[in-house]
Amino acid sequence: MRLKNLLAALLCLVLLTACSDGGGPATPVPPVTPDQIPAEPESGGTLVQPTIGEPSNLISILATDSSSHEIASQVYVSLLKYDKDINLVPYAAESYEVLDGGKLLRFKLRQDIYWTDGVQLTVDDVEFTYRVTIDPKTPTAYAGNFKLVKEFRKTGKFSFEVIYDQPFAKALVSWAMDILPKHLLEGENMVDTKFSRSPVGAGPYMLKEWTAGSRLVLVANPNFFEGKPYIDRLIYRIIPDMGTQFLELKAGNLDLMSLDPLQYLYQTSGPGWDRSFNKFKFLSFGYSFLGFNFKHPFFQDVRVRQAIDYAIDRRELVKGVLYGLGDAANGPYKPGTWQYDVNVKPRPYDPAKARELLAEAGWTDSDGDGWLDKDGKRFAISIITNQGNNQRIKTGVILQQRLKDIGIQVTLRTVEWAAFIKEFVDKGRFDAIILGWNILQDPDIYNVWHSSQAVDGGLNFTRYVNPELDDLLERGRHLVREDERKPIYDRVQEILHDEVPYCFLCIPMSLPIVQARIQNIKAAPAGIGYNSEKWWIPRRLQHQP
Repeated sequence: MRLKNLLAALLCLVLLTACSDGGGPATPVPPVTPDQIPAEPESGGTLVQPTIGEPSNLISILATDSSSHEIASQVYVSLLKYDKDINLVPYAAESYEVLDGGKLLRFKLRQDIYWTDGVQLTVDDVEFTYRVTIDPKTPTAYAGNFKLVKEFRKTGKFSFEVIYDQPFAKALVSWAMDILPKHLLEGENMVDTKFSRSPVGAGPYMLKEWTAGSRLVLVANPNFFEGKPYIDRLIYRIIPDMGTQFLELKAGNLDLMSLDPLQYLYQTSGPGWDRSFNKFKFLSFGYSFLGFNFKHPFFQDVRVRQAIDYAIDRRELVKGVLYGLGDAANGPYKPGTWQYDVNVKPRPYDPAKARELLAEAGWTDSDGDGWLDKDGKRFAISIITNQGNNQRIKTGVILQQRLKDIGIQVTLRTVEWAAFIKEFVDKGRFDAIILGWNILQDPDIYNVWHSSQAVDGGLNFTRYVNPELDDLLERGRHLVREDERKPIYDRVQEILHDEVPYCFLCIPMSLPIVQARIQNIKAAPAGIGYNSEKWWIPRRLQHQP
């Protein structure tokens, strides 16, 4: 299928959907009028939202999936958190200091924080979390940041110091970790503990119910130190398909979800939507990518990886998958930020150049069947992604066609989220993979790209190893000044561009939609969830699903 036919097919789908869903009363969700909103917040009610996969583990240092971390963030507290402008601010910490050029951190904890079983949270819990994270028996992808600590020194029941041999630029970010309860987890087998499914935290919500494959129910913590959240219950429904999520939203069974561009542009307009829902749009801090498994013999040659990168038209992906609601990606950093290197030019769409590089690498169509082969083996691979994510699946379909154009046979496979992470991503069981990463405020990407993370369960699941990149990542995280770090991360971006361990694809827009009855939602650089414990529902609009 040629490009114009592919986009025409997608456009037909858009037009059909727009005709059926765009203009009329599309949902049974009642409209919200200004007279229904009281002047002051009211407590109570339930908010229902979807999660695309079942959490793998609610002890967050053991989890690498977004579903686990999203729910864990409601259950636990951390020393620091991000505010609406993506600045680190105190949370469980009352105050903090950065001294001695960044080699010394001092923290003072609040004294009014209690675990939901009534035990007070102290420095002992912070120290326990730190030590269990660096314990070699703990299978965590987050130990690297904490292994740089020279000394953890308690200076009181509610105060401590962290000492480094040399400055660590990401030190404060690393201490924004979820704090775990020492009195419950000390001596537990972290790989097999009941608390992975029955966590005890000190955050705004408590886990009340977990029905496998169905839903998790959280209830407001009445003793939360920042005040009991206004909304009494959060229900996370496990719905592994965005199309099904959308049907549930239309039926009034969900209060919010993340729309895909098609839904945002063509399926959520008109009186039935405009008076019942609020939509938001902002460029996300995340990118999609096609990653190669470096254990696969086909991907050992950099010319092959570069050829595939030349065969991808990112403008086509932005238009055909994101419907224009996004930007092309060019590396692990967001355009417009200080760490992004404008001198690293994106590889253009050039299938002729792709075929030339493949021929140089020995891949030719020796038998005239339309597929490249070498040493009697056809260039045939599979690309996997997770079920339920239509954008990734559409991306896979387009990539499948573009690689076919240069003689590479691709089988596209989708896998249910939990199995996708546990059996394929964590174990490196794939040829190539379509996934996404968050773009962090700090340019330190050690946890994803350092060779020490190229192990089962590590975040470097493509197993890409580059000694120069290792050295840069190690040096860059020990520099504090932006002008000193900039050349380091410019070279990081250059290496990733030249070596192509990933084909960086797109940076999508975030497109959340929320029922209009949910109040105090304000979009900001951090998105909309930064103040979720302060959301509220007018009493007359509350209901129990």
